[in-house]
Amino acid sequence: MEKEYFLTGYCRTTDQSRTVTVEIEEGKLTEVDCCYENCVHAPNCTIAKEIAALLANKQEVTQ
Repeated sequence: MEKEYFLTGYCRTTDQSRTVTVEIEEGKLTEVDCCYENCVHAPNCTIAKEIAALLANKQEVTQ
């Protein structure tokens, strides 16, 4: 079953606050509308940390 999440936070790449749409199916990232997988700022990004937590199933985000 696919789940869709909307995460908000500050994006260093675009230098602004934004909402990122994340789709996860069977524990795997199927779609994300930011450069999460290749972003040089991911280690310091709050949105990237939320995505990683979702993938690790450590945190449930309200849909």
